[in-house]
Amino acid sequence: MRCFKAGHAQIALAALVATANVASAALYNDASQLPTLKYDFIVIGAGAAGNVIATRLTENSKFSVLVIEAGISDQGVLGVEVPFLAPSNLPNSSVTWNYSTTPQAALNDRVLAYSRGRVLGGSSSINFLTYTRGSNDEYNRWATLTGDQNWSWNKLSPYYFKSSRLVPPVDGHSTAGLVIPADHGNGPIQVSLPGMPSELDGRVVSTSKASGSQFPFNEDIQSGNSVGVGIAQSTIGGGVRSSSSTAYLEPVLNRPNLDVLIDNTVTRLVQSGTTGRTPIFKQVEFAPSASATRTIVTANNEVILSAGSIGTPQILMLSGIGNPSDLTALGIKSVVNLPDVGQHLQDHPIMSNYFLVNSTNTFDDVLRDPSILNADLAQWQNNNTGLFGNAPANAVAFLRIPSNASIFTTVQDPTAGSGSAHFEMIWADGFAANVIAQPATGHYVTINTAVVSPTSTGSVRLASADPFAFPLIDPGFFSTAFDQFAMLSAVKAARAFMSADAWKGFVISRFGPVGDAESDDDIIAAARDAIITIWHPTSTARMSPKNASWGVVDSQLLVKGVSGLRIVDASVIPIIPSAHTVAPVYILAERAADIIKAAW
Repeated sequence: MRCFKAGHAQIALAALVATANVASAALYNDASQLPTLKYDFIVIGAGAAGNVIATRLTENSKFSVLVIEAGISDQGVLGVEVPFLAPSNLPNSSVTWNYSTTPQAALNDRVLAYSRGRVLGGSSSINFLTYTRGSNDEYNRWATLTGDQNWSWNKLSPYYFKSSRLVPPVDGHSTAGLVIPADHGNGPIQVSLPGMPSELDGRVVSTSKASGSQFPFNEDIQSGNSVGVGIAQSTIGGGVRSSSSTAYLEPVLNRPNLDVLIDNTVTRLVQSGTTGRTPIFKQVEFAPSASATRTIVTANNEVILSAGSIGTPQILMLSGIGNPSDLTALGIKSVVNLPDVGQHLQDHPIMSNYFLVNSTNTFDDVLRDPSILNADLAQWQNNNTGLFGNAPANAVAFLRIPSNASIFTTVQDPTAGSGSAHFEMIWADGFAANVIAQPATGHYVTINTAVVSPTSTGSVRLASADPFAFPLIDPGFFSTAFDQFAMLSAVKAARAFMSADAWKGFVISRFGPVGDAESDDDIIAAARDAIITIWHPTSTARMSPKNASWGVVDSQLLVKGVSGLRIVDASVIPIIPSAHTVAPVYILAERAADIIKAAW
């Protein structure tokens, strides 16, 4: 589901996102307020991973923890709290790093908005809430690539069950047959099915069940086999977003051994000494702005870098950790030779397929008419129910390309195994506007198609030595034959699905440039103008075996060639999973917390 852009309603949504936002008394926003400049652990970034680490480490009263977050508080920001308003956070809002990509050669040199969360909760506070942990195969591949079986699913499964739990939909309706409670845990992140079943849900399920193996029904995509069609599961509890901030951080802000500093950007890590010939990085420099005085804090034990797949490599390179020639060219002294820093960026390309439908129940009129929007918002403010208490997505499908497809005569299957998908379809009961605006009339269904096992890779590089300058982000979207074949397969699957009997009389026609494309070449050409990012960057500080020549961290998440520094976020994932990335990050961070506790 992509950003909403719809005239008067867009203005109304912008006003909602700009709701005043004041930090809680439990948070600091100025270094002078900190009670000390020495902590046992310093966590950089209060996102999906950082908040897990801070929460779990402070369970031990002997550990003192400081979290440094560049963004603002999430409290009182309706665009964060209200599930349906998630798209209004992107792009260019007060709660995002408003990055953009370099021109994407395979997308006709288009520059894409590339926002990341700049708020407590990080991107878990601004994502579109879809929750998928991925197949067991994904984690077994981590174990193989790192040479450490502790990253296999059997070893990681307790951390999945520890991180999230299934809760009832906000309207309390029965979800029997659409989810398997035993496949869920007892952790703080709340996960639920839609609390307002749409006109799509029954059609999606019946089409899947009638299709046999073409579109297999999957009662619960968290079962270990993620392939199939099912009703969307979202990080929503009681009609409100459940993020790493609301679920992990907020409940523990009163702990005396936890301090959280917001509105301050980490400018670099400072070498604090050496052990043998190994540099020690246990100091962190930060400032609220480029012109402000910089402050340094010290970690007694270690620094945990959880700034995400864009922020983490940027901070490493600013600190002299990366490719020596690149750093020297920018006037940065090279301290540690780690050329993999910022390399191997992967993300899921996504685009919208539109269908004009015979209905007046889609959310299109909500986005066109401020009076309808305001009534839905008032209902949510009253009891968190209705359209606004639900995520924009209704249903999802993770599907595989047939094993005898022509692409596999020249390309090895890039998935982790038979339980992982090549592409995804996400249904929305309305027009999800991105590169083209919502039409002034008509009612639509959107199927967003994404390549979830891409082979294209890119990079994050420094634009300058200025820590307040945005880095150069190049995901390399759509640059391989496989990615093009997978997106073509996804479009054909979406069309085939919507031509099934359950949709007769409901679907009128395809719509838009992608819908008008008929031949394979025409569909791929249209995709070059339609693809954007699903905002799932990974792998820019990859985990690898300790003695491997590639990678940035070892299987204990310690930065290679450095003492006192660990990375815990999506950047360490060795290869992008066929899943929305927030659940894998929670699992990763829960295990990392135990690793850190055991080390100290």
